[in-house]
Amino acid sequence: MKLTVFYDGQFWIGVVEQKEGEALKAVRYVFGSEPKDDEVLAFVNGPMLSLLHKCRTTTAVPLEMKKRKNPKRLQREAAKEMKTKPLSTYAQTALQLELEHRKKERKVLRKELREALIKRKRELKRLKAKAKHRGR
Repeated sequence: MKLTVFYDGQFWIGVVEQKEGEALKAVRYVFGSEPKDDEVLAFVNGPMLSLLHKCRTTTAVPLEMKKRKNPKRLQREAAKEMKTKPLSTYAQTALQLELEHRKKERKVLRKELREALIKRKRELKRLKAKAKHRGR
């Protein structure tokens, strides 16, 4: 599990990446203003895990060859990673899939609500017409 906090030009954002075998789940959390250490710790101890459990979409991560690396090479790669952009493309893909999934769910829910409202209006209109016919 990896938490990356970065500034996107408007807000401070935390991206949590969790790798399970070949699958990667990524969740985005907006901190707003620059988070203090205790705010980040409160996020890690509080809503972080529940956000990961809510995430339903995953993206596949290609398997890397497990080969022992030289400690100096690891140190150089870590320094290089610190200089690069904070998100992996796999995390961006996972975030995009989760966004599309939530968008589809909202669309279905809105359609159901709209149909229920139309049905209710039609029912009221019919009841009103019946009452009018009976002379009430």
